[in-house]
Amino acid sequence: MESVNFKSIKINGGFWQKKQQMAQKTTVHAVYDRFYDTGRVSAFKCEKDSPVRPHVFWDSDVAKWIEGASYLISLGMGDKDLEEKIDAIVDDIEKNQLPSGYFNSYFIPCEPEGIFKNRDCHELYCLGHLIEGAIAYKEATGKDKFLKLMEKYVSYVEKRFIIDKDTAFVTPGHEEIELALIKLYDHTKNEKYLDMCRFFVCERGKRNEGLTDWSEEKYNQSHKIAKEQWEAEGHSVRAVYFYCAMADLALRDGDGELKTACEKIFDDIVTKKMYITGGIGSTHMGEAFTVAYDLPNETAYSESCAAIGLVFFAQRMLILTGEKKYADVIERVLYNGFLSSTSLDGKSFFYQNPLEIVTKNHTRHGSVKNKDPLPPTERVEVFECSCCPPNIVRFLPSLGSLLYTKDENAIYAQQFASSVAKITLGEHEITMTQKTSYPENGKISFSADSDVTVYVRVPEYLDTGKIGKNGYVPLHLRANEEKSIDFEIPIYLVEANPRVQANAGKVALLYGPVVYCLEGHDNICDLYNIRIDRNTDFTVMQNEALGVPTVTVDAYVRPESSALYSPISRERRRIKATFIPYYAFANRGESSMQVWTLIE
Repeated sequence: MESVNFKSIKINGGFWQKKQQMAQKTTVHAVYDRFYDTGRVSAFKCEKDSPVRPHVFWDSDVAKWIEGASYLISLGMGDKDLEEKIDAIVDDIEKNQLPSGYFNSYFIPCEPEGIFKNRDCHELYCLGHLIEGAIAYKEATGKDKFLKLMEKYVSYVEKRFIIDKDTAFVTPGHEEIELALIKLYDHTKNEKYLDMCRFFVCERGKRNEGLTDWSEEKYNQSHKIAKEQWEAEGHSVRAVYFYCAMADLALRDGDGELKTACEKIFDDIVTKKMYITGGIGSTHMGEAFTVAYDLPNETAYSESCAAIGLVFFAQRMLILTGEKKYADVIERVLYNGFLSSTSLDGKSFFYQNPLEIVTKNHTRHGSVKNKDPLPPTERVEVFECSCCPPNIVRFLPSLGSLLYTKDENAIYAQQFASSVAKITLGEHEITMTQKTSYPENGKISFSADSDVTVYVRVPEYLDTGKIGKNGYVPLHLRANEEKSIDFEIPIYLVEANPRVQANAGKVALLYGPVVYCLEGHDNICDLYNIRIDRNTDFTVMQNEALGVPTVTVDAYVRPESSALYSPISRERRRIKATFIPYYAFANRGESSMQVWTLIE
């Protein structure tokens, strides 16, 4: 199975067009402006006397922004200003790249004696993102200077790490270069880059390369060789990036052992370590996976980059196996754990995505002094470690790549968005049109300019085995014929596995693929006092201020009392509780919020 590149797809209406337009008009500029203000852009000048000392990971922030801006240019959504800004950064790289090919805006001016000495200083991670940015810019504009500079740097890495073996470490502390080397191989067809990726993946876990700040090798997936890693461990972003590289190699090498490891890891994530939003990484300690079913809500880390990385991993597994369950996870993340990362106006972001906010816990005595691990209650425009905003910039323009996959004989509609796609099937190019208002409603229409069979994924929340075959509904299209499928989008309640202690006696409300939450702005009583009536009917209304559908349910609260403790009573006051999409919380100022609610 193959994916269809987003450059061949134009999203031309509905939910995701609005998000791409937000990225075009607002997000790409807002992120650049904050990177300019904080010195990330000027850091590429490598000035030793700069008043702002760069961080070791700043190159990756700017590189991801370049990649995202390049994707917008590829889609015809960029402007001359974006290209000029990228050219200026590339010129700075060219001026300051060492004769060897090495470039890093921190190590060249600040610590030239420390090159390739510290495994946790993100050098190869930064290079990986620079490579991906360079490929994206070349494909968007035809300009190859940036890519040539990076290929020179890659040759230097090959010499130091693989040929001379004179570096202080063998594999990077933060994985990412592995994914970039696969992209570079796919772009150039140069086998050297595939060999280098294979080296970095297969050498990981063979030796003790020195403990990390967290004093355990699981933190950066160095505790075992790749083929023996069967559980998701450690820093969640590093982990899913590494698993992506494992899946890439499994596909290109036909490596059954790597494929099996990827399948087991993925199942470990989605059956034991994933939030209902698709978020992963449940603790602030190491931004990491912990043990099975440890999914606290208020202290959930659930990093935005980890959500994006899980989509990357799931898409690779979909291509590798053809199994629908991976597309289901992508949908869960898209509408929830990823989408909550960005404000509705596209200007500010969450690094962490909690599933509960109790505002008084952020101001109670000692909470600031003791640095409780509570995520922020509102999004901000830039972080000290600002990896997530540019990741969002590159993800939104490229999400068209998630819509379709194909094999030798058919097209598979995996995600839903109004769009026109050019899809090559065999020797023929087919123009595929999709029309939908999903997830607002479930009607999806398809047409093509040639005879073709399209298999339409049945969403996970409807997949009871009664619709379609193997989770897909076949539509046999004749040229210029339009056929529709109409999924009934339900509102429903979900309970967690009893082992998830944080959710005992609670339910979550979903509207199709979208997780909903209670927010204090819409509910006058304490959220933790609300109990949903298990026999409730659901009422849907439009919140014009937020531009989202809300769901109102019958609920109960215990009567107010001045007594600190009282004999148990069944007395309840009936109320209406209002839920909003989880992705829309924290857009009206600070407020309490919760996804999981008591039921009665």
